[in-house]
Amino acid sequence: MWVEHKEWVREAIRYMEFHLKEDVEFEDVVQHTAVSRFHFHRIFKEHVGISASAYLRERRLTLAAMELLSTNKRILDIALEYRFAGQDSFSRAFKRQYQMTPQQYRSGFRPFQRTQEEVGSYMSKNEHQTGSGQSYNEYVEQQEIQNVQSKLPVGWLFTGMFPNQYQAELDRLVVHRGTVSATVKGIANANPQGFGTLMQMFKAKKYQGKRLRLTGFLKTKEAQMAGLWMRVDGKNEEPLAFDNMMNRPVVGTKDWAQYDVVLDVDPLAEAIAFGVILSGEGQVWVDGIRIEEVDQSVPTTDSFINEDQTLPDDPFNLDFEVIRGEEV
Repeated sequence: MWVEHKEWVREAIRYMEFHLKEDVEFEDVVQHTAVSRFHFHRIFKEHVGISASAYLRERRLTLAAMELLSTNKRILDIALEYRFAGQDSFSRAFKRQYQMTPQQYRSGFRPFQRTQEEVGSYMSKNEHQTGSGQSYNEYVEQQEIQNVQSKLPVGWLFTGMFPNQYQAELDRLVVHRGTVSATVKGIANANPQGFGTLMQMFKAKKYQGKRLRLTGFLKTKEAQMAGLWMRVDGKNEEPLAFDNMMNRPVVGTKDWAQYDVVLDVDPLAEAIAFGVILSGEGQVWVDGIRIEEVDQSVPTTDSFINEDQTLPDDPFNLDFEVIRGEEV
């Protein structure tokens, strides 16, 4: 019976994956598998670890999260596309799964988005996939990883894109100082479009108008990309300053070393978020994190400022008379 039950679950997942943007609910899945409602619920939860309704909701939220990072669609449009009643219900469900609002997620993690070429390379490595690019075996393995995760450090949240492909836990064997460190680990063949981050958010009031430096010791093992990150948010969750070390990521296998991120906190800032991130396969350990005020002699690492510095101070060549290669 186990083989037969497993095939029922495979078929149910296949059906849901191909109808994520349609008005399909639990009852529709039950009818498609031709199994009694009670029997199907018990079997699905036994094999996957969550109910079919929860699976459907999580997959829709996961794809919606991808849309938030990879498109400029309105949040309301994304909510409706993935069959939520409206933006409010979508935001509540999204925050339960990702520990932040859709706008915070889009603003804070969009710079981590990988290229379509990288994503395509990952997809080509994986066969026997469902319509959305995730196989039954992959999903079950991810759920097993999530179910055995150690309790997160007190005060910390774990989120990301494809968070089930990452573990976040305490480590008492690999430590920089003291008795424990925290680590984020990606499973084999973790989607390069995804990432996992161990993070915190706090009010900015005490630090408004000041320059803050986030420092921490990182150690990596075969990491595709890892680093510290910090973001300053203003009213309506608008990001005012941000750096995620993407211009200087920690890659490969590196021993303990200290890294830092320095940002100015706007006088009108309302929140500050920070953490450690891993994208793709590998593992990163973090220890000895500090956040401290520094003076103006310490340069910022703000990626927003660096982007602004690429712009000229004034308009140029308005009459088109300056020819490339002949600039004076």
